[in-house]
Amino acid sequence: MPSSGPLAVPLRALSWLGNQGTRAIVLVLIAAIAVPPIGELTRPYVTQAIFLLLCISFMRVDVAMLRAHLRRPLLVVAATMWTTIAVPLTVGTLARATGLDDAAPDLHLALMLQASASPMMASPALAALMGLDATLVLITLVTSTALVPLTAPVFAYVFLGAALALSPAALGLKLAGILAAAFVVAVAIRLAFGHDAIRRHRAPIDGVNICILFVFASAVMSHFLVDLVTSPLRMLGLAMLAFAVFFLLLGVTMLLFRGAGRERAMALGMMVSLRNMGLMLAATEGAIPGTTWLYFAISQFPIHLAPQLLRPLTERLRATSRPSGGPDHDVIRPVRE
Repeated sequence: MPSSGPLAVPLRALSWLGNQGTRAIVLVLIAAIAVPPIGELTRPYVTQAIFLLLCISFMRVDVAMLRAHLRRPLLVVAATMWTTIAVPLTVGTLARATGLDDAAPDLHLALMLQASASPMMASPALAALMGLDATLVLITLVTSTALVPLTAPVFAYVFLGAALALSPAALGLKLAGILAAAFVVAVAIRLAFGHDAIRRHRAPIDGVNICILFVFASAVMSHFLVDLVTSPLRMLGLAMLAFAVFFLLLGVTMLLFRGAGRERAMALGMMVSLRNMGLMLAATEGAIPGTTWLYFAISQFPIHLAPQLLRPLTERLRATSRPSGGPDHDVIRPVRE
């Protein structure tokens, strides 16, 4: 990183921002809520923001680490099938059985898009931040993301029908196009600069990531304060639902994968509970009803607060799962993001 020149000050500022870790993520959410006019300016650029976040995530994938940790294919396959197929199938079936699809179609659309989405691209970084098995999360994230352009259209066809503005085929093509383009750009950046240079400049890249995240957060939060004042009970209900979905996915996943070890089950639970709704928003080009958009906005709270919410549980699991004091070589220790 240059110590002088026209880029020195911006790079130092980005490095400082990137070194704030989860504090910056929480501040992004607060700032997005506190300054609604910015959201009106950034809302047209949600798709571009999600695309750039994907590019940065793909750019930072350690291919050697992926290859080295593919020795547990059965666990990866099981986790992939659970998050990509079982979760949306369960949500869609429950919504239809309870009549939610007819009683609240906009909310049903929000829940199905959330369930059909791949895990967040930031899941491995959050897992590493909490001292969990980030490599397992990364491998499962890659396989799940690769399948989403195929699975999401199927669930959209079965459970959404005309509720989605796009046809299922168009949704699949858009998802595949966004992911493929982000991957190509990421590969080009890696070839141009090299993985070592990307690792050396981790802090300013994190800073850029946070700035882009602010664009997305401000766009989805642009009407949050107005809705909170005009419909507080409705907002409270949506918030309770968003946190309930988050903890339900976390808890059920941990129970299902407890045989793999408590910490790995926790890592997979965190990954499954953090859905990449931004990708679905980009694929639909924001053409979703107001209630669906509002649920997406409120769901940012459990997503942004996940490290703080889960850290006490993670520390308790680590304290109780290693009575012998032996190290777990598959766990990446906490790093300062």
